[in-house]
Amino acid sequence: MTLDKARKLLKVQVDFGGSYNRHSAQLILAEVVREHGRKAADDLIVDLELNRVFDFVVGGDL
Repeated sequence: MTLDKARKLLKVQVDFGGSYNRHSAQLILAEVVREHGRKAADDLIVDLELNRVFDFVVGGDL
């Protein structure tokens, strides 16, 4: 998955919010980590404010 595609998918999850969407966002970020590394996932967490929306922690467990 490209980082652009991941960003688009994560934006959809943020717009909906909720626990089901948190889980979906975790799966997307796990794929990003696998393909692009933790730094790329951390950048998405910060850029999309996933820490605020889903309580994700930069550098923490997904």
